Amino acid sequence: MNLKNIITVVGAHAEGEVGRVITGGVIAPRADTMFERQLAVQEKQDFLRTMLLSDPRGSVNAAVNLVTPAIDPAADFGMIVIESDYYPPMSGSNLMCTVTVVLETGMVPMHYPVTELCVDTPAGLVRVRAECEGGKCRRVSFHNVPSFVMHRNAHIEVPGLGTVPVDVSYGGMIYAIVDAAGLGFALDRTEARDLVEVGERIKLAAAVQLPSVHPVNPGIHTINMTLFAGPLQTVAGVKTAKNAVIVSPGRLDRSPCGTGSSARMALMHARGDLAPGEAFTHTSVLGTEFHCRIHGLTQAGDTPAIIPQISGRAWLTGVSYYGADPEDPFPEGYRMNDTWFNC
Repeated sequence: MNLKNIITVVGAHAEGEVGRVITGGVIAPRADTMFERQLAVQEKQDFLRTMLLSDPRGSVNAAVNLVTPAIDPAADFGMIVIESDYYPPMSGSNLMCTVTVVLETGMVPMHYPVTELCVDTPAGLVRVRAECEGGKCRRVSFHNVPSFVMHRNAHIEVPGLGTVPVDVSYGGMIYAIVDAAGLGFALDRTEARDLVEVGERIKLAAAVQLPSVHPVNPGIHTINMTLFAGPLQTVAGVKTAKNAVIVSPGRLDRSPCGTGSSARMALMHARGDLAPGEAFTHTSVLGTEFHCRIHGLTQAGDTPAIIPQISGRAWLTGVSYYGADPEDPFPEGYRMNDTWFNC
């Protein structure tokens, strides 16, 4: 095998969302914080994103996660999430994939019936409770970073749509949250392509018209996600809603989205729709579920915030070795707009 820079990647998905995990072949740069390490990876090792996520090695529907040593002494390991266009500070589905991979491959010892971990992310420390049985990680629950509302009851002008009501909320990424029904969507999987096209337009408009900067870490800024919120209902005594999150450059998150669930719960709490400790089930377009609740209340600087609790499942899908042949004309990949939206 005549490949340079061979990288080991373990495939996984969390409730349908693909989150591959780099387990070998990459040394993360030194840094004082995980956020600074993320910036260093983006500056010095961005070939990981282009090679592993673009054609011909990658896929439009995937993200990849780099496991690193922890920087904070309270954490067991570090995680940097790499998406097609962004390096988000945190991702719930990717955390579930990463925790499941490190436990089931033996990178981190598995304890029964529960393995408790702390993961160092660019957004902050995330406490994890992994339910384990028979060598498998059955469910991953975590307390996310403080999540909060940044803009309430705002309006933006979107080309082709006119004036669109929008709320902006942070849950590890910054979301423009819009009412799906108000925009004519039932959140059926047959609407996926239309959701992507409209969602990207909304995100771009919101990013320009609603400046949004994290009150503690100004390096986290700019709306880069759209969440279409379905109606809130009560199912078997539990508040339940469907949602669809658009991931740039243009695809649908297959899972109920962990940071999106966190952002939505922060908005629900601000509206008086969800109390601390009250159960909330967030459902994806595929029908998969994250079981959620507000673990507690806190502050992000001077901004009132919640501590979200999110729970879901992940499964391993395979092990791959990636690299580039010295004669390969596409060592860092390419994209074409037949599958890569807006490329």
